[in-house]
Amino acid sequence: MQLTGFHHLTAVTANAARNHDFHTRVLGLRLVKKTVNQDDVSAYHLFYADGVASPGSDLTFFEWPVGRERRGTNSIVATGLRLASAESLAWWEQRFRELKVNHNPPAEEGGRLVLAFEDPEGQRYRLVVDETGRAGHPWERSAVPAEHQIVGLGPITLSVPDADALEPVLTQVMNLRVGKRYLAPPGAGATAPCEVRAYRMAGEGPEGELHVRCEPDLTPARAGAGGVHHVAFRTPTAGAHEGWARILRERGVPNSGVVDRFYFRSLYFREPNGILFEIATDGPGFSVDEPMATLGERLALPPFLEPKRALIERGLKPLVTG
Repeated sequence: MQLTGFHHLTAVTANAARNHDFHTRVLGLRLVKKTVNQDDVSAYHLFYADGVASPGSDLTFFEWPVGRERRGTNSIVATGLRLASAESLAWWEQRFRELKVNHNPPAEEGGRLVLAFEDPEGQRYRLVVDETGRAGHPWERSAVPAEHQIVGLGPITLSVPDADALEPVLTQVMNLRVGKRYLAPPGAGATAPCEVRAYRMAGEGPEGELHVRCEPDLTPARAGAGGVHHVAFRTPTAGAHEGWARILRERGVPNSGVVDRFYFRSLYFREPNGILFEIATDGPGFSVDEPMATLGERLALPPFLEPKRALIERGLKPLVTG
């Protein structure tokens, strides 16, 4: 069995309105689902994606009233956002200068030209040119021209103190292939470059790459706003999803069992350093309860939460989405 790429990445914000403004107005992404954390209905769960809410293009956020993340190891430290061309990278650098977005000059990482930047809470991103030239699904109402819009996720970068403990989970349980190794600049609190190991899923280019920074001298990260909660990997069908649940059971990996999130099925487990992984199905998708043309324009709730709508809405702050 093969994972087919990244499904989504879920991070933490302490300010949903500001988060929405940055990801829609500055990054040009589409809010495709405005809902709540199904395990904590007091918190928004916002999903941003491409024009048709494609699996593999989703950035999602829980809104929790917490302080900033303390950066360190045992965490997801960079989220790659793919672009279709090198010309787009130059376009984005100019846009970030004009909008005063915190960013670095373009630099090479792992043989690719990337543009590192942060959102207002310090969420760490990398714009990466997708060498495959794969076109995305533009959103016609985006503030970003179609040819420069973000195509999807990848690569995602982890920091762990013990990469050797993680590798068997990636290669023997999740069936990722060992890829290239390279040196990268030091992370937060470190002084020396670190080794990065790349692992590949199905497909080509950065959308199928998980990068692992080996940083044994860093202190562990502390969760907070600007940090990442978990990363989710794609599997196409419910049948394949059951297969992954069976593999985790057979390999003795503690896990959540299959969880029906209504928009997709989920399966959660932690790798040996404690980072939360999820395997999620491509479907049924975000248009299961809203027309594609009006995704994200109202508070959407899965059927089991619909009877509590009035109570849930009273507990949420207004979110300006116009």
